[in-house]
Amino acid sequence: MTEPPPEHSTDPTMLQLHPDALGRRLTGRQPRVISKVLAPRRAAVATIVRIGQVGPEVLLMQRVQRDTDRWSGHVSFPGGMADPVDGDLVDTAMRETHEEVGLRLVRTALVGRSDDQVAIARGKALPMAITPYVFRLQGERPELTLGPEAASAFWLPLRAVVSGELDGVYVWSKGPLRKELPCWHYEGFTVWGLTHQMLSKLIEFATSG
Repeated sequence: MTEPPPEHSTDPTMLQLHPDALGRRLTGRQPRVISKVLAPRRAAVATIVRIGQVGPEVLLMQRVQRDTDRWSGHVSFPGGMADPVDGDLVDTAMRETHEEVGLRLVRTALVGRSDDQVAIARGKALPMAITPYVFRLQGERPELTLGPEAASAFWLPLRAVVSGELDGVYVWSKGPLRKELPCWHYEGFTVWGLTHQMLSKLIEFATSG
């Protein structure tokens, strides 16, 4: 008896979030680019999408707790600051991914780039732009080797994100300031801030129209 296809294989929203579909849409648009005049410092992250048992999922990591890290303890995409050894920001995203989670990406897995994002840390905008690059990962989940900046890593199922079942509120505070920010709660991790913004924008772009 033939097994029925996975439910996500015919779900229109999940099909739109398939890395191949993401690539087609990203290729056909002009991404938002932040001028180096406004943001002279540059960084890049890797949004790595693969098809799991319940559909598309994206790789995230939790940063270690460090006083010198503006995003200490946050959940983030693998990535970081551009380095003179990098040929371009794609190289930055690939290098940082290998350093942080031990995953070697290749340029042929790049499907496109999303909009630049102004870096925000501890409630303040920085003169830094972050460029998210979307990569396709095929096959089984790879074994990850965490670097000194990563406390853990996990795969976030986009079906659960889109359904709203992970939605929550993160309370950010600094001195007398207090803000309630949208977040996702998943298996003990809280995704909020820049990572939540960048992934939300990508999902909205992929599933709109």
